[in-house]
Amino acid sequence: MLRKVIGRAVGFLGYAIQYGCIAHCTFEYIGEFVICSGPSMEPTIRDYDVLLCDNLSRHLYSIHKGDVVIAKSPNKPEINICKRVIGLEGDKICTSNPSDLIKRHTYVPKGHVWLEGDNLQNSTDSRTYGPVPYALIRGRIFMRIWPFASFGVLQDSPTGRILQDD
Repeated sequence: MLRKVIGRAVGFLGYAIQYGCIAHCTFEYIGEFVICSGPSMEPTIRDYDVLLCDNLSRHLYSIHKGDVVIAKSPNKPEINICKRVIGLEGDKICTSNPSDLIKRHTYVPKGHVWLEGDNLQNSTDSRTYGPVPYALIRGRIFMRIWPFASFGVLQDSPTGRILQDD
């Protein structure tokens, strides 16, 4: 009797470990659900929107200008940020620091991206902490799941700030 109970417990534990490994690999390498909070991406993404994040695109180097990405914060690595890719390595970015009105030209170095929130007046982004290493990108947001009235693929930048290559 005890042998049967232990056998079932070990069998259940084996299945739990297998499914846990499958779930981990799925969320780490394929995609995951993300809940964004904060005003930096308004009006594109509002507080507590539930989004679908494609993690595979970062591994395939298919992040492009205009994509909304989830990345580790360069200032606080324990939190994730949600921002729009404004420039890729080698691009020239014309931007102003949030604290002043002086326009500056910056080149995005190799292996980095330039990230900004859609709500420029209320966003801590590359204008504050500079170019972000590509390795900090976790994935690309491609679909809104909730609220259900807004279900679907994310629209392009409402501000039209995506710059052309020089």
